[in-house]
Amino acid sequence: MRRSCRARGARGTRGLVVCGVALAAVGGTTPLAGAAGAPEADLSYHGTAVLRRGLLDVRLTPYDHGPAAVPDATVRLKWSAPLADRQRLPGGCVRTGVREVVCRTGALAADGVGERIALVLRLRGRPQEVTLALDTVWGGGTVDRNRANDRQRVLVLDTGDPYSF
Repeated sequence: MRRSCRARGARGTRGLVVCGVALAAVGGTTPLAGAAGAPEADLSYHGTAVLRRGLLDVRLTPYDHGPAAVPDATVRLKWSAPLADRQRLPGGCVRTGVREVVCRTGALAADGVGERIALVLRLRGRPQEVTLALDTVWGGGTVDRNRANDRQRVLVLDTGDPYSF
């Protein structure tokens, strides 16, 4: 099944096109780790996650530490608890599994900051805690030799407090 960024959190979503950008990397071939002659960029993500009574509020900002600009990238957000069946996702984001959403970052200038991505998601039930894992699945044809700063895990407790990453 093929979905565009207008298909917001449709139940049973499997295939994926995010705003016209095909995500071959989701299937397992990622251009991030060493394509010969590809420009090098260093992506990272910083933000907060808040869990309150089964509602998860995630805000993150993509960064490109250079040296090359990134024409577009895709960040994957994966939770340890399943998402509720119905979700309202912002443009540029699509659900790719029971516990997973991917979002495009848009273009990132070298040594630049991207636009903030804001998600408010409902989890199935009301877990007392959830682990959020983030990583880049597509880097717009650039090579990222420092994968440590674009792969993060954060434990979020149901306290209503923001947990930073």
